[in-house]
Amino acid sequence: MAYRHGVYVSEIPSSVKAPLESDAGTQVIVGVAPVNLADDPYGATNVPLLCHTMAEAKGLVGYSSDFKSYTICGALSASFQIVNVSPVIVINVLDPTKTEHTADVVERSYQVNSGTAQLETVGLLLDKLVVKADDVVLKSGEDYTAAFNDDGTVTLVILPSGKGSGKSQVTVSGKRIAPEKVTGADIIGGVNAAGKETGMEVLRQIFPKLGMVPGNLLAPWFSKDPTVAAIMQAKTTMLNGIWRMFCWVDMDTTSTGAPKYSDVRAQKTKQSLTSPNCAAVWGCPKVGEVIYSPSAFAAAYIARQDAENDGIPMPPQSNIAVAATSICTEDGEEILLDLDQANEVNGNGVVTFLNFNGFRLWGNNTVAYPSNTDPKDRFISARRFLSYDDNNFILTNFGNVDMRANPRLREAVIDQQNTIGASYISAEICARYEMEFLSSENTSETLADGKMYFHKYVAMYLPAEDIEEIVEFDIDAITAAMSK
Repeated sequence: MAYRHGVYVSEIPSSVKAPLESDAGTQVIVGVAPVNLADDPYGATNVPLLCHTMAEAKGLVGYSSDFKSYTICGALSASFQIVNVSPVIVINVLDPTKTEHTADVVERSYQVNSGTAQLETVGLLLDKLVVKADDVVLKSGEDYTAAFNDDGTVTLVILPSGKGSGKSQVTVSGKRIAPEKVTGADIIGGVNAAGKETGMEVLRQIFPKLGMVPGNLLAPWFSKDPTVAAIMQAKTTMLNGIWRMFCWVDMDTTSTGAPKYSDVRAQKTKQSLTSPNCAAVWGCPKVGEVIYSPSAFAAAYIARQDAENDGIPMPPQSNIAVAATSICTEDGEEILLDLDQANEVNGNGVVTFLNFNGFRLWGNNTVAYPSNTDPKDRFISARRFLSYDDNNFILTNFGNVDMRANPRLREAVIDQQNTIGASYISAEICARYEMEFLSSENTSETLADGKMYFHKYVAMYLPAEDIEEIVEFDIDAITAAMSK
């Protein structure tokens, strides 16, 4: 050691590290997008794509106002245009390379006016266009250019230097994407013999690819399918072997589903909705004449609520004002709920929208209720907070894996979590949050096996769902006043 003479300073690593946090509100939207409008139509299928703005989303997967055909677009509109919350992760399953997801466009003639022709077919794949003038095939970029209009149709410009110059008519054929052919099986997806993942199997790629822990899983309109809903519920636990999620599903409000509030209970059973990691939403919000998926609308507002609470899921997750102008069935029939009817929907473990001097997201219960009344499983806010906190524990402590299992590591983990817990208690998010290392759980056998068990006691505050004023008439006050 060098000879020392003077005053010196050194630093050691902090035993309490800055916590890493997941974002419980981040939405993962699995569905159909108009990828023919995307910057890379053939690179936007069955991959997780992170979008921070509507402009970014349009470039990545395209955009259309036809929310029933292109189910991702309604969720994008709800998040970016109505609620103004980001980011979202989209997984488009429509594959323009598959014959099952495309359709032939038969050849037909178009009038050329002032050098342009208007192709009214929506969904065209520009690279598949076959444009002819007097049976002469025209070449893109040399004889003509094609560009999409705002409504998804195409304007064809005949170049004056090309072979079609001066022609009054052209014929066009080709291929278009066919969103009507996408099924629930495409949303569920799978893994082929080559290991290619599709549909909800792509959820596995989100953390390795984007470094993000997904929060809320959606499949707008497709989640009415009981099989899709069942897979969504299954995906909420142990994603990548460790992560916990929450899912939001649509209750079917068509004539074959639950068009009336009194049909909700039977429809919930029909859709196989049972998981505490799932919320079902009944009633389609309308903004003007535009109908939105119930789950997409609700999840967007929940994401904003989380963002306003520093990303922490906590009450309120209900009684949140929403920018709907009415509520209707999927078929467009208006729904007029009063408080008693909305509460009956809630009593069946389903969320809805209530017009109480303006529309509000209404309902605190997961679909596990009323079969499961455990507060940690019954309340949406409680279940989402626990999953959020568990994911954060994994993120923060992953670096401790394979370190020496000694008292210093034990105290570092305990101090770390109790520091976090103290902040939750101070902010009145939790009444108790305490981490301990119990000898009863850490026996000589478990320690010899390289295992350490940390016991967390947590009590998050629950929503004040029922507030009652008790009124008592005091006749003695009148008697006393009259005796003066």
